[in-house]
Amino acid sequence: MAYTDDAVKAKLSALNETQESIVTVAQWVMFHRRHADRTGTLWLQRLKDSGSNKRLNLVYLANEVAQQSKARRKDDFLIAFSPIIAEATAIAYKGATNEVQQKLRRVVEVWRQRQIFEPTIQEAIEARIDELDKTRSSSKKPLLGGSLFSGSSGPSAPSEIEPLVPLQIAVSKAAATTLSAVPTADSEYDKLTDQSKPTPTPPVHAARLSALLKNLANAEGAVSESIKARRRLIAGLESIIETNRAALVSEEAQKETLMTRKNVIEAKKRDVEDGIMRGLSAPSTPVVAHGSPISDPRTNGRVMSPNDNASVEPERPDVEELTPPPPESRTPAGSPVTATPAALLTHVQPTPSPHHAPIAPPTAGADLLSSLSMPPVRHYPGTPGSAGGGMAKKRKVDDDYPDFGSGEDAMADLDDDVAELLRAESGGAR
Repeated sequence: MAYTDDAVKAKLSALNETQESIVTVAQWVMFHRRHADRTGTLWLQRLKDSGSNKRLNLVYLANEVAQQSKARRKDDFLIAFSPIIAEATAIAYKGATNEVQQKLRRVVEVWRQRQIFEPTIQEAIEARIDELDKTRSSSKKPLLGGSLFSGSSGPSAPSEIEPLVPLQIAVSKAAATTLSAVPTADSEYDKLTDQSKPTPTPPVHAARLSALLKNLANAEGAVSESIKARRRLIAGLESIIETNRAALVSEEAQKETLMTRKNVIEAKKRDVEDGIMRGLSAPSTPVVAHGSPISDPRTNGRVMSPNDNASVEPERPDVEELTPPPPESRTPAGSPVTATPAALLTHVQPTPSPHHAPIAPPTAGADLLSSLSMPPVRHYPGTPGSAGGGMAKKRKVDDDYPDFGSGEDAMADLDDDVAELLRAESGGAR
């Protein structure tokens, strides 16, 4: 069957979902690969006019033709499908049932795995499908980088870069158009300018030149659109870069402030810790129940430390002095004696003490001396009469009474004193 538009439309209309039908139509289409561009245009038009299931069959046909062309290294249909495959896939995907959409995703995933189309074309296909998914539901899949069709949902794009998504899609579409238009124009230009080939007749030559001008114009327009799309994308990227650069300067200043504050607080913390350690190493002072330091009179009002307990001698208790006073305290020298003998004897009688028996009043002579003799001294540890205290008392008595002897001289002197006292008393009575 000769190649005509009607023949192509007939083949496409007869296509069904069986493997045999798809392979048969694909072989016929590839046999007429010289008309790849025209076949691609008719294929897209038929896809737009068909229902959901028929569109899936047309995508299967394109998949078979593209894979066969890739395997045989015949790029005619790859070049023809590149500008329109993203749009065609989106048309087939939109409004289809979930089952049909899953099958379309599987086809696109095969294209990615086997690298049937250029990366920019593949990204454009996935971007169009992802855009449809976002408008249909709130679930999002990654636009670029990573598979959209492996059944696992990836993280959504940050809100800051969402304005860049349509710009990137436009760039991908423009690049896909450029990828097909420029090679076609270059190929036609090389053919017509090849000096080794004979020049065709003027009418044919004119027709070919007209076709070349059209291809060159299409390629120029595709490149111009790609340039515009990339400039818009770069402007959006520069806006994000400036925003992040300003944020970076602010964050660096915040970092310096925080570091300075941290150093100051660390220095204060060290000072506080050093003070705590110095306080722990200082000697502690005893405190009473209400928290005031103990002041002791034995240390002249100085606050007692733990070492004072061992060095300060405990205060002596007040006890009765057992050593009698010296005789002159009972008969002061030079004082007139007006008391009666009984009163006098009562005056010189020592105070009864539980430590010894009372002394009977003397009558005369040796009895008076016996009554005036000092009772035995009892020494107690830590009292004024012990050790040093008793020796000091003895030295004081010896100094006050140097002529107070012992034996017969002492007895004679005492008799004279008693007699004088009795005479004085008798005289006073008269």
